[in-house]
Amino acid sequence: MFQFADEAVIEVHSGKGGNGCIAFRREKYIPHGGPNGGDGGKGGDVIFCVKRNMRTLSKLRHHRIFKARNGGDGMGWNKFGKDGEDVVIPVPPGTTIRDYETGELIHDFTSESENEQFILLEGGKGGWGNVHFKSSTNQAPRYAHSGKPGEVKTLKLELSIMADIGLVGFPNAGKSSLLTAFTNARPKIAPYPFTTKIPNLGVLRVDADQDIIIADIPGIIEGASEGVGLGFDFLKHISRTACLLFMIDCSDTNYLTAYDTLCNELRNYSEELMEKPRIVLANKIDIEGAEQNAAELIEAIHKIEPETAVIPVSVQNNIGMTNAQKSIIQLVNRLEEDGYASTSEIVANNTTPSFMNNDNFDDDDDMIQYPGSEK
Repeated sequence: MFQFADEAVIEVHSGKGGNGCIAFRREKYIPHGGPNGGDGGKGGDVIFCVKRNMRTLSKLRHHRIFKARNGGDGMGWNKFGKDGEDVVIPVPPGTTIRDYETGELIHDFTSESENEQFILLEGGKGGWGNVHFKSSTNQAPRYAHSGKPGEVKTLKLELSIMADIGLVGFPNAGKSSLLTAFTNARPKIAPYPFTTKIPNLGVLRVDADQDIIIADIPGIIEGASEGVGLGFDFLKHISRTACLLFMIDCSDTNYLTAYDTLCNELRNYSEELMEKPRIVLANKIDIEGAEQNAAELIEAIHKIEPETAVIPVSVQNNIGMTNAQKSIIQLVNRLEEDGYASTSEIVANNTTPSFMNNDNFDDDDDMIQYPGSEK
């Protein structure tokens, strides 16, 4: 069984600095050559970098301890020790790094920079060799500095999917079907609750210059904010979206209370979620009686939120989908005009649009590499 890996606890070690060398010049006819012990090399750093075709934190769950190399010791003839090689840890876009003990946020990878790197721990400095301690009163110093020790930290890494729109709805409301209809993602679709067990990511192609990223999370049920069902584990994945797209099943008996219930769960999880602009899709109007239910839902929502767009649709029969797509594009464009930076550039061209995870897939590009080492 595959598990979506959006959290990992790891231990990182920066390298120790190399020791300085105690050595003296020995040459024929030069009896008092003096000290020539070289300095120790610097220990390797612990570096995190964004890898755009990396999908989950599964690799970091299997490889929990990361150590940079120690610096080499200094040598005679003023030869410096070799600097220790850094350890570079790739993470997906949207990863946050926290101190495991205190929960303090250390770094948040949300930048769109092509080669964003963050040096978390610096290696220890190399010690001075005895050549540094020669003086007029001490022509033959017999001491050198030891290298500075590296640092150790235990970290908690959390991944939040970066998308423009987050889909919200009860199980079987039609979210996965909508993602399939609008994007090239192919999530699992079946007529039973909690078909979606992991987040899925799809790309809605607007034109040659614009893509809109849509994130679908497992269905939310009442009590999700308290840990009921699957919703609690994945609500964080819509926390970074610019706006929300609610899916209401108008053929269900709770069609009038569904929107309020979903809003309460989001509000209980985070007040910030409820501040996001939204669109509501009243789905399954092709089923008998559902179209009338959709009209009642529109009236009920507009009494409380007159500015919220509520659009009747049937994803299955492609009714109202053009209007829904136009409304989504208009909302994202308006948010971009207001200063929101679209996340579409964060998804690389070779990234699989669906956020499907296979912990057993072998991808050498995700392995931890020391610079210059062979794969």
